[in-house]
Amino acid sequence: MSNNPGDTPDQPDDGGQNPFKGTPFEQFFGSAGLGGSLGGGPGGMPDLGALFSQIQSLMQPYDGPINWDFALDTARKIVAQQPDPSPTQKQKDAVADAVRLADHWLDDTTSFPSGVTSTAAWSRAEWIVGTTDVWKVLVEPIADGSVQALGSALPEEARAASGPMLGILGKAVGAMLASQVGSGLGALAAEVLSVSDIGLPLAPAGKAALLPANVAAFAEGLDVPEDDVVLYLALREAAHQRLFAHVPWLREHLIGAVADYARGMEINAEGLQSRIEEQMRGVDPTNPESMQQLLEGGMFDLPQSPTQKAALERLEVTLALVEGWVDEVVHEATHERMPTAARLQEAFRRRRAAGGPAEQTFATLVGLELRPRRLRDASTLWGSLRTRQGLEARDGVWMHPDLLPTAADLDDPLGFREDASAPAELSDDDFDAALRDLLDGGDGSGSAPGSPAE
Repeated sequence: MSNNPGDTPDQPDDGGQNPFKGTPFEQFFGSAGLGGSLGGGPGGMPDLGALFSQIQSLMQPYDGPINWDFALDTARKIVAQQPDPSPTQKQKDAVADAVRLADHWLDDTTSFPSGVTSTAAWSRAEWIVGTTDVWKVLVEPIADGSVQALGSALPEEARAASGPMLGILGKAVGAMLASQVGSGLGALAAEVLSVSDIGLPLAPAGKAALLPANVAAFAEGLDVPEDDVVLYLALREAAHQRLFAHVPWLREHLIGAVADYARGMEINAEGLQSRIEEQMRGVDPTNPESMQQLLEGGMFDLPQSPTQKAALERLEVTLALVEGWVDEVVHEATHERMPTAARLQEAFRRRRAAGGPAEQTFATLVGLELRPRRLRDASTLWGSLRTRQGLEARDGVWMHPDLLPTAADLDDPLGFREDASAPAELSDDDFDAALRDLLDGGDGSGSAPGSPAE
């Protein structure tokens, strides 16, 4: 029995040779964990070669923080469980015609010109392929942040001795996230209706894409003609394209919130140690299936830090503002032209506010909240601003992230900029000059455009 305070009662004294002693990894790499089963160096340290061999059996070599080949293969297999026909030429033409009509209607409801450069009708598998590049940008910082957070839980002397081990852990985290991300993307592909459906810019700039198979399934329960559903979706997609095309900082603002979330990862050493000890019970490191269960059992799930919570709030508020603006301009474009518009608006509001099973699954697996809970408040805010001050004033708020409404503004959407001057008091030349000043990095806002709001 050891007299050292850091030793557990059933763990022999290591003579002070284990660099993981007193850290969350002591149980994991000690004689009661992988070290005892794999043998190796002094103080119960495991044989790194044997440990690497065991974990390597769970994955194929890959570059980067996530095994994207495995993730995409997993997503495609999930999609293939249901019929996923390639869109016909008739469906492609219908999408193109709907987007053209949508852009014509939107010309009267927003000061932003069209942002559509091409249209597409995608299968679910094509959605996965067409959005992968953006998902990589969104998810890889989370994988990097997980590994860095795990490493930061070690004291300096242990960190220096565990370089190879952290590399292995990084690959293990990447393999685990690959499985999770693949499952999330496969589930999302079965539900998304367009490329901008979740509010993030997932496709190359200017590409407006709908998924006819998912649109048809969604329309079945609405008692609305499918042509109306397609046109309404085209309006929402074209509105998203206008916003992202003519608000140059918005894409980086959203992606920056995800990066801030990753950088804000912290480890509570005591909590992680308890979680590791719980996960290690009954695990046989020589059994690949047992090790796979360890990786899938939430061992690397980390509680959100205050920095992460702030980043997620910023992401959620911005998504709500994006979706609220789209909701507002589409309502203005349809309320006199499309008798079914009110029913479709309410269906989309409920769908986006509640989130489908796929969105909930992705939020659970990756930790990112993709649905704007405050869509109604944001739509009310934009509509009130338009009523009081006009289209230009409403759209002008998007000139810089520092001008955006905050969570507090959404608490009182009718009071946002209540005392601001109406655009009638601002000439077109003055408005254009102020816009150019902001976009050129002038001092109208106090900071350079394109940088995320602090």
